[in-house]
Parts: sequence; structure tokens; C-alpha cells
Amino acid sequence: MNEMMNQAKAIKEDLITFRRTIHSNPEVGEVLPKTTSYVMEKLKEFGYEPQEICESGIVATIEGSEPGKTFLLRADMDALSVKEETECDFKSENGAMHACGHDMHTAMLLGAAKLLKQNQDQIKGTVKLVFQPDEEGFTGAKKMIEAGVLKNPQVDAAMAMHVHSGTPSNLVLCGLGTSIAGCNRFRIVVKGTGAHGAMPEQGVDPINIAAHIYLSLQEIISREVSATKPAVLTIGKFSGGDAPNIIPEEVIMEGTIRSLDKETGEFIFNRMNDIVVSTAKMFRGEAELIELSSVPPLTNNDELVEEVTSYLKDLLGEKSVIVFNQGGMGSEDFASYSHEVPSIYVMLGAGSKHENPLYGEAMHNPKVVFNEDILVTGAAMHAYSAIMWLKNN
Repeated sequence: MNEMMNQAKAIKEDLITFRRTIHSNPEVGEVLPKTTSYVMEKLKEFGYEPQEICESGIVATIEGSEPGKTFLLRADMDALSVKEETECDFKSENGAMHACGHDMHTAMLLGAAKLLKQNQDQIKGTVKLVFQPDEEGFTGAKKMIEAGVLKNPQVDAAMAMHVHSGTPSNLVLCGLGTSIAGCNRFRIVVKGTGAHGAMPEQGVDPINIAAHIYLSLQEIISREVSATKPAVLTIGKFSGGDAPNIIPEEVIMEGTIRSLDKETGEFIFNRMNDIVVSTAKMFRGEAELIELSSVPPLTNNDELVEEVTSYLKDLLGEKSVIVFNQGGMGSEDFASYSHEVPSIYVMLGAGSKHENPLYGEAMHNPKVVFNEDILVTGAAMHAYSAIMWLKNN
């Protein structure tokens, strides 16, 4: 058994404490004061000098005895606006929830920070530890990059990890090439003219316009994008009106476009704009398509994948690491780092229904429960990958 795994097992109780503390106090979006101060305090305890380089964005570095390259390890810290429905005794009570496992990611990277200190003499170069806000809103990585997270020292390679509910515990999945979709978050504002429900001819009905827009948008994927190019357009929010007998002034729709190449995403967005504007005009109203945020497709560097997964096989065993070719349509703002430097993004199984009926709910589900045993694996994976990559590069 790898020595790093033994060291990680020795700090398991600490890892669980980190995770549960963060889980009980979830914060959403770009401003995470409690989480940030907790992470800063822990890093200082371990002997680091962390810096907040932008709002709720933390960087800490550790150098070995010999100079060398710089390897970045990243964790996200934000939660979701989901009311928790688990039975955990450390469940969140504030209406938000770590339903995407970012509490697990932060705890694992704190664990890795501790392990790296214990093995500082083995580091040949620099490890940069990055804790970022707002992965879910796709603004966190971009803000950290703008604030200089990839400079001083210049980053040569980057790694991030995500827990995956439904995949057996401790099984590592890693995609080759472009394996995660790019995403555009958008809002459509449809404006009409309010009127009494008994006299619709005196108004312009934005609900009717929005319904036509909604149906027409689905035709872009089925009729204008090649069947060989994966793309999906989802509208998850559709709101308008307050009373059953009044035609409202306005309807708001919000959703996402996902695709595995940037050009397809841009084409869909531009066609949406044509449909939104012209459909509203056809029914005597007005409508506007607004881009809220975006993230490019995530591309893993194949050479880095080959190298780092070989270290993970040393650590966890040959059968515990699966490298695959096809991509999925989820999105992840680590893509912004992968756009700038050679990167590897891996998924770590967090438990299936076969192991425990509580595990295996979908990510973002209010009932999702992750197996805390994998915290040990995640912490060891981060620390061991960084040390080995720096040693061999």
C-alpha cells in the first residue's frame, strides 16, 4: 500500500471535521465569507501563508527544497440554493446545500495541504493550492485567472477533482480530450402589454409569445445542428404573471446551452437571438436574449492524463482508474484553467445505491449523500499527483 494513502488514513478524522463544518455552513455564489475564513484559518494552522487574491478566492503555495515547475490543485467552495432534505446530523439549516459536493472538494484539498507539508522534502518545485468561489455561476475561475492565479509562479500544469454520486466509491474516471461540455447561461425577457383576461385584444400577451419562443427554440437542436454534434438547450425557469385573470407585462425565461465545441454553442446562441426577437415582433411584443455567463468546453491534456492516471494507478490500483473517450454534457468552470494551461480533471466515485441506499442520488438533488470514506482517497490523490508530476518534470 502506498505510503501516501497511509498518511491520508491517519488524518481521516480531520478530513471529516473539515467537510462537516463546511457542509453545515453552506454559502452560495461569489461571496463566501465564512467558508473563506475557515479555509484561511486551517491553512495558517498547517503553516501556509494564504492570500485572498480576489473576493473569496484563496491561493497558498508550498515549495520543496529544489527549484522546479509549478503544479496547481484546485477546489471549489460554493454551495447551491437547494434546501437540504437529508437526515445527516450535520445537515444545513440555512436553505442552501452542498448538493454538488464542493464541501468534499474543499476538505480534500485541505487534507492534501496537510499531506504536502508532511512530505515537503519530496516536492521538487512548487505546488499551488487554489480554493475558488462561484463554480456554479461560472464566474469563479475567470475571476481567479484575471487576478493572476496562474502567475507568480507561472503554472505549468493544473488538476481538479469532482466527486461523482452514483459511481462506486473510490473509482476514478477521467476523460480524454474534450470530455465536458461548454455552457452558456442565458435569460430571455419578453415584454408585452398588460390587460384584463376578458379583453386580451387590448393587450399583448407575453405568456403567449414566450410559449411560442420556447417551442421554437427546441427546433434549433433537432433541425439546425448535425446529429453527430452533441448539444442540448434547456429552459429551467419560466415565470410570468401574478393573477389568473390578468395578462402580465413581462415573462422571464432562463436556461442553458451546452455543447462540446465552442462554435456549436455560439451558433445556437445566435440562432436563439434571431428566433427570440422575430417571434416577439410577430406577436406585437418585444423580447431580448441576454447572456448571463459562459464557460468553454473542458479539454483534458491527453499526455497529462496518461502521466497522472499512471500515478493514480500506483496509488489506488490498476482497476480503480478508468480512462474514457466520449464526453458528457455537464459543465465545469475548471474549463477556464484548461483553456490556459495543460490540465487534468478527474471524477471520484462517491458511492452507489448498491453500497448504501442513501448513496447514489443525482448531483444537485436535495437528498444527495456522499460517502465520506472517499475524502482520504481524494486528499492522497491530490498530494501524490502533485509530488510525482513535479518529480518527473
